[in-house]
Amino acid sequence: MAIQRMDNVAVVVDDLEAAVAFFTDLGMEVEGRGEIEGSVPDGMLGLDGVHTAIAMLRTPDGHGKLELTQFHTPAAVTVGPPDPPPHTLGLHRVMFAVDDLDDTVARLRRHGAELIGEVVRYENAYRLCQLRGPSGILIALAEPIG
Repeated sequence: MAIQRMDNVAVVVDDLEAAVAFFTDLGMEVEGRGEIEGSVPDGMLGLDGVHTAIAMLRTPDGHGKLELTQFHTPAAVTVGPPDPPPHTLGLHRVMFAVDDLDDTVARLRRHGAELIGEVVRYENAYRLCQLRGPSGILIALAEPIG
């Protein structure tokens, strides 16, 4: 049996409103918001007393989804350094294709995003960069060229 699709990527954040503002300025659209608590998240996550606020965002084409989750209880935990380097094991980053890399970087910097490294060119195919956004989230941007 094969999977049907990848439904979403979930990211735990410490400030849901700041993260929503960052990703909507990137160009994602809020699909829905909610508060989640009770036996279902407790059982699924193996935690007691889960109470979260979530925002589900989607890319303009409707295919990519990002779930932003802020834990009210239990408090979110940090493992390792607060801003791990790009070669840290585990979930690495989320990449987005954009039509104007320079404009996108400028807009995200207004939300506190920091460029990691520099904007580079990969052959005659892409301009690429990585940024660190809210809650230390790493995102990569790719602008098709040529």
